[in-house]
Amino acid sequence: MTTPQISDAELAGQPAAYWTGVAYETLIAYTRARLAEKGYTQPQFWLLRNLSENDISPDGQGMTIPELRKAMASYIRPEDDLAAEAELLVERGWLTRDAEDRLWLTDEGEQVRADFARNAPAIRAALHEGIDDADYVTTLKVLQRLIRNAGGTID
Repeated sequence: MTTPQISDAELAGQPAAYWTGVAYETLIAYTRARLAEKGYTQPQFWLLRNLSENDISPDGQGMTIPELRKAMASYIRPEDDLAAEAELLVERGWLTRDAEDRLWLTDEGEQVRADFARNAPAIRAALHEGIDDADYVTTLKVLQRLIRNAGGTID
């Protein structure tokens, strides 16, 4: 199937919300497929990252599923089942659970998190192929401006 060429004038009239939605779904699907090829899911990676003092966690302390869900609220998807994903990581020995139902990253889990993190540059490189950094930055600045124009905030 070929994509019809749209002129710049026609593109200028296209709704940004449509294209950002298509981009979001396509990029998430691509990323998740690449991670699945490596044997893990994006939510599993996020769990490891959020529990690692070498990554997102400020102190490496254990967290409950509700605390993790709150920490991931800006990027977790509705279909992501953190409890089920965490259980798989406990079974693999990458997380442990204490008596208060807090999840803790094991040494093996930290090693796996670091290994997973090494995959990110390859995914980024594939997605950025043919896009120079200046164009990428311009695109993000335009998206940020659209967000502000719509009354949103940029964190």
